[in-house]
Amino acid sequence: MKKTWLFYFLVIATVLIFIGRLAYLQLGTDRYILNAFNTSIKQEVIYPKRGDILDRNGKLLVTSSNNFEVQITPFLMEKGFDTIQFINLLNITREEFNQKMAEIKAKKGYSKVGTFPFISNIDRETFTKFQEQIYNFPAVDIVKRPRREYRVHTAGNILGYIQEVDLNYIKKDSSYYVPGDLAGQAGVEKSYEETLRGVKGYRFLKKDIRLRTIGPYENGEKDVEIENGKTLTLSIDYKIQEYAEALLANKRGAIVAIEPHTGEILALASSPVIDPRRFNIPGEVSRMIRDSVDRIMYDRALQATYPPGSPFKILTGLSGFTMGVTDTATVFTCQHGFHYGRAHMACHCGRTHLKIEEAIGRSCNSYFSKTWLAILNKDSLHIEKNIDEWADIMHSFGMGKYLGIDMPVGSKGNIPTSKYYNKILGEGKYNSFQIISNGIGQGEVLSTPIQMANFIAAVANKGYYYTPHIVKEIDGKPIQDTAFTTKRKVKVPVEYFEPIMKGLKAVFTNGTAQGFISPKFSQAGKTGTAQNPHGQDHSSFTLLAPAENPKIAIAVVVENGYWGSRWAGPMASLVAEKYLFDSIEGEQRKWLEKRMLEGDLRPEYRRQEIERLKRNGWYVEPKINSNATDAIQ
Repeated sequence: MKKTWLFYFLVIATVLIFIGRLAYLQLGTDRYILNAFNTSIKQEVIYPKRGDILDRNGKLLVTSSNNFEVQITPFLMEKGFDTIQFINLLNITREEFNQKMAEIKAKKGYSKVGTFPFISNIDRETFTKFQEQIYNFPAVDIVKRPRREYRVHTAGNILGYIQEVDLNYIKKDSSYYVPGDLAGQAGVEKSYEETLRGVKGYRFLKKDIRLRTIGPYENGEKDVEIENGKTLTLSIDYKIQEYAEALLANKRGAIVAIEPHTGEILALASSPVIDPRRFNIPGEVSRMIRDSVDRIMYDRALQATYPPGSPFKILTGLSGFTMGVTDTATVFTCQHGFHYGRAHMACHCGRTHLKIEEAIGRSCNSYFSKTWLAILNKDSLHIEKNIDEWADIMHSFGMGKYLGIDMPVGSKGNIPTSKYYNKILGEGKYNSFQIISNGIGQGEVLSTPIQMANFIAAVANKGYYYTPHIVKEIDGKPIQDTAFTTKRKVKVPVEYFEPIMKGLKAVFTNGTAQGFISPKFSQAGKTGTAQNPHGQDHSSFTLLAPAENPKIAIAVVVENGYWGSRWAGPMASLVAEKYLFDSIEGEQRKWLEKRMLEGDLRPEYRRQEIERLKRNGWYVEPKINSNATDAIQ
């Protein structure tokens, strides 16, 4: 009995030891798999050409050029790796070699049997020299990979950049990406990554015992062909984009231009401007991301939220009509402003009786505060219901929600609802006078420049808009995505837009935009001065041109630009003229253009930054060098 038991014990123990050893060889270390693979068949990755990016007129913005990259498999370096010859061939120092190896080992997902980029962008001479000696370095591969080549110096916020994927990115699509792969990280490079990247190909090669290639495996029948990336044609007009960015030089803000009848974005300028060529400078992306003062990587056109100011009066007027609390015959009196309780909201209209057209033309705070008050008191017992009815109309214009554009960043802005006020003020503990500023685009209302351009486009269309989008065609074929081809109707009857348009035209004929009218084309728009508790007010403007049949809808915000007609209005008017006529003509218009191009608000930003540092106790007075002072004297 004991002998039988001992026999079975020895058999089981032997089997377990064998299985354990086999598991160790195959799972505990990959070297046997790797060695067996590399001494017979080598899989080579063939990287596809990433798709080009063009503007709406066919101008090449981004393309790809060939880049030779040295890749290393750390496990194969363990025996007989000639470091001296390797660094001499690459013309790098031992310190640089050690640093790059340390960076590879520090990567998330690092494995000794993995293959990692070691150095990119080697020149053809180095490539040729290395190819002659490659058989001495079984741990090294040289692969040809596309490198992004930017043909323009603007539109970096739109184009974006590509960068090596991290472990989190790989987890999202582990069937395609491996360590060392590149993918879009911002702009259309990110939002259209799958379209631009193409599909990798594979080539299988037979190797001898010294890992020298001896021919294709199975005559190439197992090889997988690459699929190059597709070409994107943007809706952007590069001339307009470049011009808008030039107008914003030395200022912070945004200019957004939309074609109203299609929703195609003609310009999406954010300042400070990103020169996309900086993306190819090592370490430059990280430096831009860390910039906490100018926040250059922060897309103000899509992400920044501002009080819209007086352009929002357009929506207040339309809401009053739609909710039945005002009509085209409604007259409100302005008594140098609007009085509520002990407070007073000033207005420059004087003692005047106004209808909607004149109220828009003269930007009357009193008229729209009274309209807003009428909205809130429509059902005097249910202010929450009135707020939500108004908010629903605002949402139909794309305000207070994500618009769903084809860019990877954005902001909702804020259209306050009863739920919002119940949370911050307490349920039933607020009244209409506490939130009166919303009617003139202040208070809790916030919007992005793209939302402002979109709502004025809906006004141009008399009640509908198409979701703004940045891509027009893919491989020469118009986009078919219904998200961008579906007409979105707003909750305002079409007949209410005509008096609003009359008011917007009056802004130019006898209102706040008389200083930048043009003899070449008609304009309709609204100036805005958005209050800013942290410094000078923001300058804003919304514009339609030509007024009779708008071909372009524009929103401009200039941070700390004082008032609407000082910076934002002239910029919008100039962008419209540039788009419609391709040039700026006339002595007065050229003078206006010169003033906008040369305007510099950096001293104001510097002053505000010092004030911010002082408020937080972080400011240190600069020390004056006494020797330098003596020299000046």
